[in-house]
Amino acid sequence: MTDHRRTEPPGLSLAYRESGPADGPPLVLLHALGERAADWDTVLPGLAPHHRVLALDQRGHGGSARPGHYGLEAMRDDVLAFLDALGLDRADLVGHSMGGAVAYLVAQERPGRVGRLVLEDVPAPRPRPASPVADAPEGPVDFDWAAVRAVKEQIDRPDPRRLERMAAITAPTLLVAGGAAGHVPQAGAAELAGLIPDCRLVTIEAGHLVHRARPAEFVAAVAPFLDPGRP
Repeated sequence: MTDHRRTEPPGLSLAYRESGPADGPPLVLLHALGERAADWDTVLPGLAPHHRVLALDQRGHGGSARPGHYGLEAMRDDVLAFLDALGLDRADLVGHSMGGAVAYLVAQERPGRVGRLVLEDVPAPRPRPASPVADAPEGPVDFDWAAVRAVKEQIDRPDPRRLERMAAITAPTLLVAGGAAGHVPQAGAAELAGLIPDCRLVTIEAGHLVHRARPAEFVAAVAPFLDPGRP
């Protein structure tokens, strides 16, 4: 059963979906650019049955506020404020694409607050050739188009401190790469896995949307890693 909820960290209203046992270890799910918390629904039943799962709509997405100011560091701070608002000292994090970048920024900024870290098809933050962003769709969408422009610009020209601070991550980390079928350079994913001190790389040939294209394989890789009984 999933409950739709809202919390009010200072200055920002965030929507989230909660499932699993209320006394389980907390797990925060962070979606990709242009997605929302419901994107995780296909893997929720098997992903972390013993966790208190908190799937967050990040700023500018889904039911969360659209403040007009966007960026990966702002989203990182949102996650930390979200944990504070719920009284959570520590949580496991799973992030896909943009959400993965937000997750590793949280793990860099506050290493003691992240138990285990799962990154889905995320490369090392290296500069890449910029490409134009399409005009906003005419019909309604579940996110603020301004967020697309702002986040893409940061991913194209990342702050070099993101790369420099990978060694600060202390959480055991699993990086699930999507293989050659996706648009993320797999050499970049391998580089990221090598930069994080305690990181294991698993490749599932599914393209960028691993948890959606191969949900059973994604769960088979991630669920044992998140098992609270694992040493």
